[in-house]
Amino acid sequence: YTGVMHTFVLWGFLVLLVATTILGIDIDLYRPLTGESFWVGDFYLAYQFAVDAFGLLFVVGVGMAGYRRYKTREGRLWGKHTTFEDDAFVWTLFLLGVGGFLVEGVSMVGQPQRATETVSFVGMALATGLETAGLTAAGAEAIYGVLWWSHSLLAFAFVAWIPYAKPFHMISSFANVVARDEKAGARLPNVPADLDHTNAESLDDFTWKELMDGDACTKCGRCTDACPADTVGRNLDPRNVILDLKAYRESVSDDPVAGSGRGDGPMATDGGVASADGGTVPIVADEGGVIDAESMESCMSCMACMDACPVDIEHLTSFTKMNRQLVDEGAVDSNLQSMFQDVMQKGNSFGESQSARGDWADDLDDAVEVPDARETEVEYLWYVGDYPSFDDRNKKVARALARLFDEADVSFGILFDDEKTDGNDIRRIGEEFLYLELAGHHVETFADCEFENIVCTDPHSYNTIKNEYPEVDFAEFADDPMMPFEREEPWNADGAVDVFHWTQVVEELVSEGRLDLSGDELDYTVTYHDPCHLGRYNDEYEAPRELIRATGADLYEMPRSRDDSFCCGGGGGGLWTEHDEEVKPSEERLREAVEDTDAGAAIEKFVVACPMCTTMFEDGRKTGDFEDDVEIVDVAELLIEAVEAGS
Repeated sequence: YTGVMHTFVLWGFLVLLVATTILGIDIDLYRPLTGESFWVGDFYLAYQFAVDAFGLLFVVGVGMAGYRRYKTREGRLWGKHTTFEDDAFVWTLFLLGVGGFLVEGVSMVGQPQRATETVSFVGMALATGLETAGLTAAGAEAIYGVLWWSHSLLAFAFVAWIPYAKPFHMISSFANVVARDEKAGARLPNVPADLDHTNAESLDDFTWKELMDGDACTKCGRCTDACPADTVGRNLDPRNVILDLKAYRESVSDDPVAGSGRGDGPMATDGGVASADGGTVPIVADEGGVIDAESMESCMSCMACMDACPVDIEHLTSFTKMNRQLVDEGAVDSNLQSMFQDVMQKGNSFGESQSARGDWADDLDDAVEVPDARETEVEYLWYVGDYPSFDDRNKKVARALARLFDEADVSFGILFDDEKTDGNDIRRIGEEFLYLELAGHHVETFADCEFENIVCTDPHSYNTIKNEYPEVDFAEFADDPMMPFEREEPWNADGAVDVFHWTQVVEELVSEGRLDLSGDELDYTVTYHDPCHLGRYNDEYEAPRELIRATGADLYEMPRSRDDSFCCGGGGGGLWTEHDEEVKPSEERLREAVEDTDAGAAIEKFVVACPMCTTMFEDGRKTGDFEDDVEIVDVAELLIEAVEAGS
């Protein structure tokens, strides 16, 4: 509905604009220069038909918008930033469209020679109606001038209004789409080597693109509608965050004291607009900030908002900038502080000894060997990750995957205690410099190993090693005594090393017949959850599904799947924090699996492909009372069961 509506409005508006321009050229340029008009004959007839056809589409489109806004009162169209300008925009467009036809209809009544001009089908229908209502040619001639000037003045007023209100999105949205970063969110912007750099202390810390996001926002609410944090009742409305920043920027530019950006008035400081008590308004803070710190802490970094946005607003880049500010100030959840300490001191988010990182392999069958990639050349350097290494539930996934690699005769090895936390979520929480330490350590470790490709268990690791490690300018930090690395060259800038999620590797092994699956080993009824970092972040949807089908399991899709998947709640630090929410995201997702999926209660297994998702859903299964309804299994566990069943 929305797509059709915007198509009608856009193309109707553009054709009417072109038509008006053509007529202006004929009247104001061509006729004075040549004494003739090209607005005649077949061209005139084609012109009139096109104007009526596209003008009608325009009016219908605006009518559809009005119906959605006022009749059905679509909830996401109304919010904190809904103002009179939203109503004025819709009604001005409607009056322009209808007014144009009214001018045409009255003109046709006043010009009897146009009575057979059937190409102007809307104007003719309107003229017939006006004549039936009693309008004569003389009457039409008398009121035509008033109607024409009214229509023209409204059009001029609309054009003059464009830079100052909602109509500006017709320009800024297009610019925003053109300037978009295809990897935004999956690849966060780097920060300078300046350790005193502030990330969101004032508007000057935001890039022009981040500020243009506010101008491009159409207030449509799709981002908020898609946001899992908002859905479960957390204090986050992505639309309001973007529009709050825009409103603040406008208030700064309008304030005679604060000036713009950091402020240039006698009472302004780097914080922005002076408050009533003489202080300044922080961009993000627990109290009194433009943005509430709790809103940023509520974000799961799932990118659902960005995927839903029709004008490519890059919410996550601005959100991360504000998270960095909170980290700079030490204003983060105590659980996150503890996790940071564990990573800094121990190298992992569990606070366990690094020497125990490879202990998960001790329970493997003696026939399955897990080589040390630091000592032997391998095809695949396997980055196992924190949760498969230290979490008891996810150790089962690591062992299942090791057995799959062994069964397929894959040459692989792991880093044992030289593997640390990958840094993906630490970076999205805002701890940029800890992320840099981890990235530097890993790329130096990679350089000491001989391998062809990297394979990751966790989509979070897969994302940051694939998309973000190659972007780090290590030379900028090499001389910093706080950075525990000496590397100066970029890592994998030319893409010589391929980085894979394990499902991509194993899917190829299955297609080559190296796991000897017939496709009918299992008969479970299952559904699959798309991890955000594998799906929306990296556009991988098919490999896990192909593996599930290869086991013989009957796969049913949840209503929210693929790029519409609903986050488990573990991203953006959610794995380590507690939130005030009506229902946990994991509980809502499990409810969807067993209630809204076509198979309903027949779903036996809820299949995942992410260790963080496994952890969150195992928790949601208990707290949401789903323990008797469904079992949580990783794709690797399902596969190894199928391999065993077929052997």
